[in-house]
Amino acid sequence: MSIDPLQYRAVLGHFPTGVTVVTGIIDDEPVGFTVGSFTSVSIDPPLVGFLAMVDSDRWKLLRTARSFCVNILADDQDDLCWTFAKSSIEHPFEGIDWTPAPVTGAPLIAGVAAWIDCSHGQIVDAGDHHFVMGQVEALGHAEGEPGSLVFFKGKLGGFSLH
Repeated sequence: MSIDPLQYRAVLGHFPTGVTVVTGIIDDEPVGFTVGSFTSVSIDPPLVGFLAMVDSDRWKLLRTARSFCVNILADDQDDLCWTFAKSSIEHPFEGIDWTPAPVTGAPLIAGVAAWIDCSHGQIVDAGDHHFVMGQVEALGHAEGEPGSLVFFKGKLGGFSLH
């Protein structure tokens, strides 16, 4: 049985996912791209993971970095999601406020709901994606109860606690 790619996307679109921007430094320049397939992998040792499209130009760059920072976008950062998702935007960091993450120096974007600073771990082939694991070196979250940006049925929205 063959699975129709459009049906595959439509069905899996019913599963809401958080939105992140994974960042790193290459040749002293910030690099990053939008990732919706981020997950916790292990508490002991602390590992996280994400899926990157094999043919993504930004992933090809970031793959050469020794570290990365997962920036979990807040519900008011939908503009950042699209900026880092579009390969046509040559310099997505232009005008973006960021600081070096505390351990690795990977870009930590201002205003995110949470962040995870990682050193590169294992990369596993997974069809048209790579499953990338990172060793958590440091992490933190915004003060208060910020809402998180969520992707659902092809659209962005916010989720916050009531």
